[in-house]
Amino acid sequence: MTEVLGFEGVRVRRDDNEILRDVSWSVADSDRWVILGPNGAGKTTLLSIAAARMFPSEGVATILGERLGDTDTRELRVRVGLSSAALADRIPPHETVRNVVMTAAYGVTGRWQEQYDDFDEDRADALLWAFGMEDFAQREFGTLSEGERKRVQVARALMPDPELLLLDEPAAGLDLGGREELLEALRELAGDHRSPAIVMVTHHVEEIPVGFTHVMLLREGQIVAAGPVAETLTSENLTATYGMPVELSGSGGRYSARRA
Repeated sequence: MTEVLGFEGVRVRRDDNEILRDVSWSVADSDRWVILGPNGAGKTTLLSIAAARMFPSEGVATILGERLGDTDTRELRVRVGLSSAALADRIPPHETVRNVVMTAAYGVTGRWQEQYDDFDEDRADALLWAFGMEDFAQREFGTLSEGERKRVQVARALMPDPELLLLDEPAAGLDLGGREELLEALRELAGDHRSPAIVMVTHHVEEIPVGFTHVMLLREGQIVAAGPVAETLTSENLTATYGMPVELSGSGGRYSARRA
């Protein structure tokens, strides 16, 4: 296995606030990670560094073999697929769904004067089909439901054939049906050996897709626990992460949690 993401003693400070504290972490090319933690734990900051969109204040971050600070981040970002609410907000609402996906090949959010070939169009269509959105290709992005937008965003993140896929709360704001449709698509993605390494941030254990292999639990910028899901996702570790007694249950590769 090849390491695609490595943090060594990573810290992030903003004024007197330490957002990440001494984070060391390694992701292999076949890993599917989920990052859990309360609000303000540092999850999105961690993902921003992994996406080469933020630099650590201290420590070393290596992405796809390139050390942040010693490489051209513009070229590096093309190799990393990212789905996030901040990125979605930059997509023009009048853009067609097909173009929303296809423009990721150039790292832009709206079609302008780029030239696309048959391969780009075929790949965009194939990704829309994979996420059940092929019938929406000519619809405007702004007319989609929240669940439909989420699936288009994940398809877009995969368009440049990334070596690392980062998903920041992909199920946030979805109703039960939308969430389950998205998690089923992510289950299939996680189970495909051709898929890149995946790191997904979420607030809820109910949103962990079947097939994800590892979990990291964060609290106040520090790692509480990290490792294989079966060993690391426990009531004890969730209790330490959320600062209250948590009871975890699981069935069929899915999980739920409640206050004990």
